[in-house]
Amino acid sequence: MTLATMPPTLDIALVEDDRAFRDSMKLLIEQTAGFACYGSYGSTEEALRGLGDEPPDVLLLDIRLPGEAGSAAVRRFLERFPGLVVVMLTLSDDEETIFESLCNGASGYLLKSTPASRILPLLRDAAEGGAPISPEVARKIVHLFRRFPVQATRVGADLTPQERRFLQLLADGYSYEAMADSLGITINTLRNYVRSTYEKLHVHSRSEAVSKALRGGLI
Repeated sequence: MTLATMPPTLDIALVEDDRAFRDSMKLLIEQTAGFACYGSYGSTEEALRGLGDEPPDVLLLDIRLPGEAGSAAVRRFLERFPGLVVVMLTLSDDEETIFESLCNGASGYLLKSTPASRILPLLRDAAEGGAPISPEVARKIVHLFRRFPVQATRVGADLTPQERRFLQLLADGYSYEAMADSLGITINTLRNYVRSTYEKLHVHSRSEAVSKALRGGLI
């Protein structure tokens, strides 16, 4: 791979209270080409103090932290840095914290048991518009939302078939580039789908769109 084709360096901030795990992740990030450690923090409060004016590309956030839990803190990070990609790091697939994180705007969920060699490529996928989710967590999310009854007056009833297909790909974790390829359209046309679908669902993020689509029986 030439310098001209090298992917841009991805700045990752890590919020994790387990010192040994945090240090090992920081070392992995720093020793892997194409990645840089923006900062590592032991709590939500420490991260909010330590983050500068410019956000990292991806925030890897432990769900359970001392002080304010990561599952609740997602919204605070997104309020400070709109558009920030937040990927949750979790030790278990507990439904309650998954649901809270999803509703608060998290873009992905990775179990700590995920092989280290897989974590960084998954974070790059998240930065490029994907929604990396460990299979165990994905099954929990589907089960969780299927417990909600489909609304009598379904939201998104005016969605076109193509917009519904876009929503399904969104829920499946496709990147925007992969979605465009699958739908046979350009990236610019896909952006129009993103805008129109979000407007019809009255949402502002991928996680909100997937959450409402699942709860409304749209996918």
